[in-house]
Amino acid sequence: MKSTKADTISKEVLEFSLTGKHGDEDSTLLRVAFIGDGEPKPCAEFPHTNAAVEQINLLMETQPIDFVIGVGDVAHKGTEIQYEAATEVFQKLKAPFYPIMGNEEHGSTVERYLEFAQQWNSAIKNKSYVINHDKLAFVFASPDHGRDFDDSGSGWVLEQIQRLAPKPVILVVHGAQQGVYPENPEKGISNQLFINQVIPQANLAVVISGDLHMDMERVNHSKKIDHTHYLHIPALERTKIPDETNHTPMFRVMTITKDGNVTVETYATGENTPREELAYSFTLDL
Repeated sequence: MKSTKADTISKEVLEFSLTGKHGDEDSTLLRVAFIGDGEPKPCAEFPHTNAAVEQINLLMETQPIDFVIGVGDVAHKGTEIQYEAATEVFQKLKAPFYPIMGNEEHGSTVERYLEFAQQWNSAIKNKSYVINHDKLAFVFASPDHGRDFDDSGSGWVLEQIQRLAPKPVILVVHGAQQGVYPENPEKGISNQLFINQVIPQANLAVVISGDLHMDMERVNHSKKIDHTHYLHIPALERTKIPDETNHTPMFRVMTITKDGNVTVETYATGENTPREELAYSFTLDL
């Protein structure tokens, strides 16, 4: 990203223009890393998140990463001690960090979240915003309460996707809509405007989410439903599904080529190469 300057589209929209850092000789259009849920218990310690940050920084020496996305639930119950501990980690990132809120952040206030988010990236002024590229766009949508939206929040997401059409949109939410992941089908977005109007949008290409703390090796973590691809970002500090017996901290990296090929790789922290069996690929109409 050559600039983090924000463009004002309307009173409700914070938008960042994205040009990328890949030269003409590079087939890569964009490369993005994803950091999953933290909210460690019982102690406010983030060893696996720290390991992921250090590994992302190391990857950047050979694979330029345009930015890093956080899918929410950094601080358990939104406590200040967890925010402070996480801030020490996120400030080490060498790529720009773009987070959203999760249900845990709503255990406190939006104001507290933004106070710390601005320490991770000073450009983050709103809880929801857009990163716009010539070929595609990312819509970052923090929940309105818990992990869900009310109609105004869903309406904002719908407005952005329609405004950005026909560009493919990658939507970043804390939890996908209910039923996407049968491992816990009742957990997720239930707002009917989101389900009935946002999801059917023709240019909604990808939905990125975390929340479920799923073990990547024992679940269906990446899939296509109708015209949209769904990608789960695993939790770094704790696994919950299908159970808590095995926790392998992982993060994911998405590479989009200039001809629209998308590869999603999954790295276990401490391993130099991605897990081949956890890879997922598809194409975007750029």
